[in-house]
Amino acid sequence: MSKGSAFTTFFIGGAVAAALGGCDVQVHDQTPDQYPANHDVGMYEIKATVAPDALVSPGSVYVFGLSGKQKFELSGNRTGTEWHGMYSIRCQPQFPLQLLAIWKLQGLTTKEKVVPEQPREIKLVEQEPTKEATIDTSGKSPKGGWTGAVKYRFSTQQNTQISSAHIEPVSQDPADVKAAKDISVTSPMPVDIPCGVPTEVTLTSTAQHAQGNLVVDSNNPAYPHWTTKVVFAPK
Repeated sequence: MSKGSAFTTFFIGGAVAAALGGCDVQVHDQTPDQYPANHDVGMYEIKATVAPDALVSPGSVYVFGLSGKQKFELSGNRTGTEWHGMYSIRCQPQFPLQLLAIWKLQGLTTKEKVVPEQPREIKLVEQEPTKEATIDTSGKSPKGGWTGAVKYRFSTQQNTQISSAHIEPVSQDPADVKAAKDISVTSPMPVDIPCGVPTEVTLTSTAQHAQGNLVVDSNNPAYPHWTTKVVFAPK
């Protein structure tokens, strides 16, 4: 091969490589790994940044979110470098996420890519169950004692079932032990809590002043066990 042919081959090969190297779009998923679960809103922000190569037609890039069989469009800023959208989901502990980018090269060929190759799992964090509750015991004692309720609500399971609940003293101090004995759980077990629905566990106290820890067992993976401090007292 002559020097001229070698140079021509090198030049053409380099030009092809340069052209191929200028036709991609870099997509970076900026969505957080987790969000606090919010049943009321039920929507979570999906974010991405985009860097198109030189041969990508200006304004031709579109970005979509993919979650399972669902596809939803993201909106870009004026320069097309930042994209965001809202994904709607309720009563699930997580959701899969990929990004689909579609673009044109010099207004002719259409290309696309999905990132990452395997979906990310975006976790939805269950909010902590009620930690403390106060029940008003103002006025004369009703027949059977003062009654009240503690409300619980969950957002990442279709149904949470409370299998058992009982009262324990807040400490081993004799006064606290006695105060806990005055309280009883009156809700029949189990208690079913549908997703997003505030549901009560009812209690009764035979004393106007009483306190104890309501110890709860459930089938919710995020909170299989928890404790709520309950205080009966007049306002």
